[in-house]
Amino acid sequence: MLRAGLKWMFLIIGTTIGAGYASGRELWQFFGHESGLAILLFAVFFSICCYVIMHVSYQKKSSDYLPVLRDIVGDKLAKVYDIMIFLYLTTTTVVMIAGSGATGQAFDLSYWWGVLIMTAGLIALFLRDINGLLAMNQIVLPLLIGGLLYILLLFINDQGLNVWSHLHEQRNWTAAFPFTALNILPLIAVLGAIGNKVKSKQEIYVAAIGSGMILGTISFIYNNSLIQIADELLLYEIPLFAILKHYPVEILIFMSVLLWFAIFTTAASGVLGIVSRIQSRWNAPVWFLAAAVIIPMVPLTTVGFSALINYIYPVYGILNLYVLTRLLLYPLWNKRENTHV
Repeated sequence: MLRAGLKWMFLIIGTTIGAGYASGRELWQFFGHESGLAILLFAVFFSICCYVIMHVSYQKKSSDYLPVLRDIVGDKLAKVYDIMIFLYLTTTTVVMIAGSGATGQAFDLSYWWGVLIMTAGLIALFLRDINGLLAMNQIVLPLLIGGLLYILLLFINDQGLNVWSHLHEQRNWTAAFPFTALNILPLIAVLGAIGNKVKSKQEIYVAAIGSGMILGTISFIYNNSLIQIADELLLYEIPLFAILKHYPVEILIFMSVLLWFAIFTTAASGVLGIVSRIQSRWNAPVWFLAAAVIIPMVPLTTVGFSALINYIYPVYGILNLYVLTRLLLYPLWNKRENTHV
């Protein structure tokens, strides 16, 4: 039970800790100063949302996200969200593949080598069905979390920082809502695909509570570290590098590799969401569907997505807040609907 719960916990964390989160950019964009309460609320909201999504997928024994989506937002809106999730997963996966190309350039490799390594790795990952992704997460995620915490705690200790010094300032608490909402759609897509593999409710508790606690703890330590160097962050596109500049180049290389794996795990979760949805209509091997999805994405990595993201993401923000509300209030409205039946 515990082992299975940890397996799902790492799947959740792998879906959430993408390049944006691991690099510190997402955290700084939403949190920053006066955000201790916001991060606590995020951890609680996140655990509740994970529990509800997993609970519904477990009850439905789902193998893709559509049955879960229908239960959460209703049949009519499920059609809209189905398209939106598919678009969201596609665009983020393309951006992650492009990110691998950019990471390759940072190591003096060709952009296309970076793209090729990511593409081949993703297809190879699904040769073992979903088990390949789960096995990779259990190896990579502890390294990623451990590496990130080690650097942050080392930085706090070396700089003599007090992470509790601003606890009386909490005006940014509302940031918990959009930040949690940002991560909802990929979670529905991924957790909706594993409902038929979850064996007990105990697994759900371990996964939901564990992922919320770990992400909340990392977010709090990371955010408070960034607050101490807020003036320097304007000079860095990747906030983590403002911390890493204090350390030897070997640590920079190690963390850059871990950032690449953060990109890889997010892309893999996106592919899982897409493939599981397609498989409900087209019964083919997972690796074949993964290849059929990933290969056409490669040319799209050269397209500038900034304009598309500028239009699509605000729409996602509004739609995600509605889903977040439905998830947080799920016990209330689900109970009321059942009494009316």
